[in-house]
Amino acid sequence: MINNNSVKTNKGKQVVIAAALINFMTGMMYAWSIVSKALVETHGWSSKEASLPYTIFTIAFPLAMVVFGKFQDEKGPRISGLLGSILVGLGFILSGVFLDPVLILLTIGVMAGAGVGIITISTAPPAIKWFHPSMKGKITGIVVAGVGLSALLYSPLGTYLVGTVGVARTLLYIGVLVLSTTLFLAMKLENPPEGYDFDGFKARADYVHSQDIQWREMLRTSEFYKLWIMLGLSSSAGLMVISHISSIANIQSGWKAGFILVMVISLFNSSGRIIGGSISDRIGRINTMRVLFLLQAANMLLFRDAVSVPVMVIAAAIAGLCYGAGFSVFPAAVGDYYGTRYFGFNYGLLFSGWGLGGIIGPMTGAAIYDSTGAYGPAFLVSFGLLLVSFLITLTFGNKKAME
Repeated sequence: MINNNSVKTNKGKQVVIAAALINFMTGMMYAWSIVSKALVETHGWSSKEASLPYTIFTIAFPLAMVVFGKFQDEKGPRISGLLGSILVGLGFILSGVFLDPVLILLTIGVMAGAGVGIITISTAPPAIKWFHPSMKGKITGIVVAGVGLSALLYSPLGTYLVGTVGVARTLLYIGVLVLSTTLFLAMKLENPPEGYDFDGFKARADYVHSQDIQWREMLRTSEFYKLWIMLGLSSSAGLMVISHISSIANIQSGWKAGFILVMVISLFNSSGRIIGGSISDRIGRINTMRVLFLLQAANMLLFRDAVSVPVMVIAAAIAGLCYGAGFSVFPAAVGDYYGTRYFGFNYGLLFSGWGLGGIIGPMTGAAIYDSTGAYGPAFLVSFGLLLVSFLITLTFGNKKAME
C-alpha cells in the first residue's frame, strides 16, 4: 500500500500534464481548412479531393477509439500512446513526401485519424486513475482542454508554413513536430501501481464509487444508450456551428472576419472542458448536462436572430463553452456508471455517438443552407435536438454519484 501522498500527487500531476500536452499537439486538423484551400488553389486538386481526407479522418478517429480502447485497458496507456503518436506523425510525414490525392486518404485519413483516436483513448484513462473519483470531471476536463486550444497553435502555424514553404513541407514539418513531441510525452503516461489508494483526498460525503463493469454488461444497461443518444444529439449543435461559423457570420452579419469567431470558439471550447468537468464534480453529471442542453438550446435561438457582430461573438462563445463541456462531462459519467478499470473501451464505445453528431450537425446546416440560403431553420433543428437531449436527462434516476 502506497501512503506517500505528496509523491502520488506529483506523479498524478505529471501524467495529467503529459496527457493534456499530447492532446494539444494532436489537434493539427484545425489547420486542414488552410491546407485544403492551398491544395485546390496551388496544386489543382478538386474541392472533393481536398476535403475527403478530413472526412476519412473523422471516421477513423472514433472507430480507433472503439477498436483500441480495449488494447489500452490491457496493455496500458504508454504502449497505446506510443502507437498513436507514431501513426499520427508518420501519417503527416508521408503525406508531405507523397502528396497524392489517393495516398493522402490513407496517410492523413486512416493513419493520422486512427492515431489521434488511439491517443485520445490513451490520455484520459490513466490521468483520472491517479486522483479520487470525486475529481474525475475536473481531471478529465484538464486533459481534454488541450485539444480545444490546438487551433491557437495550428491555425497561425499552418497559415505561415503554407505561405512560406508550401503544402508538402507544411505537412512534413507538422508531422516531425508532432512525432518528436508526442513520443516523448507518451512515455510519461502510466497507470497507478497495484495497491494505489486515494488517501489524502477528501471525497464528497454522498459520493459512492461505482463498480467496474465490462462492455458487454454496459451494453445491457439503458443508461449507455441514453448517454450515447444525448452525446450525439447535443454535440451536433456545436459541430454545426463550428463547421459553418465563417459562413454564418458572413450571411447573417456581413462580417468577413469569421476566423476571429474560430478563435473565440477555440478559447471557450477549451475553458468549457475544465469548467464543465469541475462543475459536474459538484452538482453531478446529469444535472450539469441539463444546464448545458438548456443553455445551448437558448443559444441556438440567439444565433438564429444574431445580426450584429457583438451578439455573434457572444453566441459563438456560448456554443464553444457548451460543446467543450460535453467532452469532460460525458467521459466522467462513463466512469461514474461503469468504473475506470475498463474505461478505455467503454468510453470508446460511447464516443461513437460523437460520430452521429458529426453527421447530423454539419450535414443539416449544409443541406438547409443549400435549399433556403439561410441558417435560421438549421438553428431551429438544433434547438429541437437539444430539447430532446434535455428530456432524456429526466429519465435518469436520483443516485447522488450520477447526478
